Amino acid sequence: MSTPKLTRENFGRPAADIRMVHIGLGNFTRAHQAWYTEHASDASDWGIAAFTGRRPTMAELLGPQDGLYTLITKGNEGDSFEVISSVSVVHPASDFAQLIDYFASENLAVVTSTVTEAGYYRRDDGSLDTDNEDVTHDLENLKRVVENPDFTMEDIRGLQVSTAPVRILSGLLARRLAGAGALTILPCDNLPDNGAAFSRVVKDAAEQVDPSILDWTSQNVAWATCMVDRITPATTDEERDEVEREQGYLDVSPVPTEPFSEWVISGDFPAGRPDWESAGAQIVDDVEPYEQRKLWMLNGSHSLMAYAGPILGFETVSEAIADPTVRGWVDEWWSEAGSGLSIEWEDYAKALIERFENRNIRHLLAQIAHDGSQKIPVRIAPTLLRLRNEGEMPTGAVRAVAAWMLHLQGHGAPVKDASADRVTGLVGKSAQEDAAAVLGYVAPSLADDQELLDAIVKASEEIISLRGKY
Repeated sequence: MSTPKLTRENFGRPAADIRMVHIGLGNFTRAHQAWYTEHASDASDWGIAAFTGRRPTMAELLGPQDGLYTLITKGNEGDSFEVISSVSVVHPASDFAQLIDYFASENLAVVTSTVTEAGYYRRDDGSLDTDNEDVTHDLENLKRVVENPDFTMEDIRGLQVSTAPVRILSGLLARRLAGAGALTILPCDNLPDNGAAFSRVVKDAAEQVDPSILDWTSQNVAWATCMVDRITPATTDEERDEVEREQGYLDVSPVPTEPFSEWVISGDFPAGRPDWESAGAQIVDDVEPYEQRKLWMLNGSHSLMAYAGPILGFETVSEAIADPTVRGWVDEWWSEAGSGLSIEWEDYAKALIERFENRNIRHLLAQIAHDGSQKIPVRIAPTLLRLRNEGEMPTGAVRAVAAWMLHLQGHGAPVKDASADRVTGLVGKSAQEDAAAVLGYVAPSLADDQELLDAIVKASEEIISLRGKY
């Protein structure tokens, strides 16, 4: 008898009507936002239509499974399994006409996204990078449509738009045209004040295409902000085999994740939202303190380990944190970052150690190292700037910058970055020149701080000197 496949005919619950759209479906979304929606008290009322990133892989995998997948929660005591049914349908990003149809529907209430920091296409000042070729292409195509005063929904549906800010703008233009009413856009990327950040680039796109949409959006679009946290590694054949062995069905794309999860949300939802509080989400007036704690404590230490750890020969977070030297570096960074927080951080740090030591989560440092050009300025620079301006030498922050510089120089994990050409071009000269260029990128106001530059060079030499001892 053949092993059954994971489909709604045999597993999960019926697909709920589409009231949410998610852009950028990946493992994290499936372990986090989709999990919270699955566990909401009103889950049967909230179906998610998910769109992939540029690659259609997730749609190809989950389509035959009716959007279902297995969440494998991997604790130190063992694994548990759950079928997640909240994703009603998965589309490839190329199915732009379907995205427009959802935006034009009165049923749509919430749009979420995980496009990574690079997907915002921001300049250093936070504005939309209209010099980017992909952005320029999308803006020109959309503008060509809306310049016709008699443009129709079919005109928008016929486009192919790849960049997230212009995809959202296209959807909003379609929604205004359809008279479909208000909605909320809730970005879920690891970016400070992500709602305002995403709003900025979409509004910049609107200024280029059709400024008249801005009055409509001010009345009909709420930009919410959130802080998200759940360590979610990439799926391997090991997880696929485990599901078949332990659960007795075939799932081509299960998701491994840790037991811990946190979601802190601030904003208005004029068209409603799932009862995420019943699943453990926190709805607050101000996300920033939680956001800072997570970005600095969790993500900052992740970046430190991601760039320094592979140089010493470590592949995963659990391997790196088990090393006394790396643990000391992390503790030092936490003391510096924690001193700038307005909420409790010591117990949070203890919880992080427990999470990092979970050997059942194979969280690859090389994966965490991706897109450092977007991460280091928001994870490390605030602490570096604050303490340096107070006259202190923040050795933990300095070490993180030095480790990233070494990464760009070719040490440790390979560079995979949306701005790889730019940031790898910062290095390749003398140690002092490399340090000055990297520091000028991370914290421009400190670029001429010679004492700090010397400290970065010294820290990089220290990390390299330890390489042969492991």
